[in-house]
Amino acid sequence: MSLTDILSPSDIAAALRDCQAPDSFSPKKFFQISGMSKKSSSQLKDIFRILDNDQSGFIEEDELKYFLQRFECGARVLTSSETKTFLAAADHDGDGKIGAEGINLFMYR
Repeated sequence: MSLTDILSPSDIAAALRDCQAPDSFSPKKFFQISGMSKKSSSQLKDIFRILDNDQSGFIEEDELKYFLQRFECGARVLTSSETKTFLAAADHDGDGKIGAEGINLFMYR
């Protein structure tokens, strides 16, 4: 399964265009533009599994900086500031990593 099985390639492209400049990434806006915010819990879990590069059940900070590249190979790496902000917003239990439920909670805040 790939992200384009769940999300529209044109929506992914639009979301990536919106945050091309360093420090312009907004997770909430990215989720809205890409269509992730309209997906069911089951679809979000599928997306999470795709984004969880090492299949640990969590997205850690070192994986999170490559978040955009999971959507498109040539996309930029998130800046340190963007990565830390994203992690802080989605890490609901403060353990330094995001579980699948963290993505769900962050998207609907």
